[in-house]
Amino acid sequence: MSLATWEKSEFTSATITRDTYRKGSGPVVIVVHEIPGITPAVERFADDVVNAGFTVVMPDLVGTAGQEVSGKYIASSMAKVCISREFTTMALGQTSPIISWLRALARSLHNEVGGRGVGAIGMCFSGGFALGMMVDDIMVAPVLSQPSLPFSIGKKRGADLNLSPDDAAVVAQRAAQGCEVLGLRFDQDKLVGDRFASLRALLGDAFIAIELPSTSKKDHSVLTEQRDEASVQKVLDFLTQKLH
Repeated sequence: MSLATWEKSEFTSATITRDTYRKGSGPVVIVVHEIPGITPAVERFADDVVNAGFTVVMPDLVGTAGQEVSGKYIASSMAKVCISREFTTMALGQTSPIISWLRALARSLHNEVGGRGVGAIGMCFSGGFALGMMVDDIMVAPVLSQPSLPFSIGKKRGADLNLSPDDAAVVAQRAAQGCEVLGLRFDQDKLVGDRFASLRALLGDAFIAIELPSTSKKDHSVLTEQRDEASVQKVLDFLTQKLH
């Protein structure tokens, strides 16, 4: 049974309650799934993080945890993300409300587990969430895999980082103080748009980019469905360097 080895719980902050799945020991890493949900490929990656020596928590934000990917499932989850007020899918210069919930989750886990700080990995629609979580100084290992919000309809949206101006200023300050950000993408992934250029402009030398050559129009999920083993190892090395 998928996720059978994970401890299921829930976390509430403000008006948002979401299920979470937890496993492992050591510093905290929050793994935020992509569309359509916590798939077997997401679980496999999260298990790799656990085995590298971390307490991993996966929030369940959309979809059915453990379900395999299919076209119908992707469309269903995409529709839910688009109509949910928790995710800023189209508007420019706004921080998605779900990021406040993720920041609260990170603080709660850090208070419990301790350590140098926490890490977070976002993918696809959640790809930029770890950037917004940098507003809190406990976020010391943010990883952005194929960040895709707001959805890249038009050039401005394709360059937007899903941050309010105030949050962007704090993130830029933290980067200037030495907090590095790891970003991953396939270089022809249209869903990512021009965000890597925006990240370089905002973060400067603190932005570490891994850009893989696209071999197919389907190349998108660097750590899961189109998993690149070398990139997975680079993420694990980054987390180890920052958190252990």
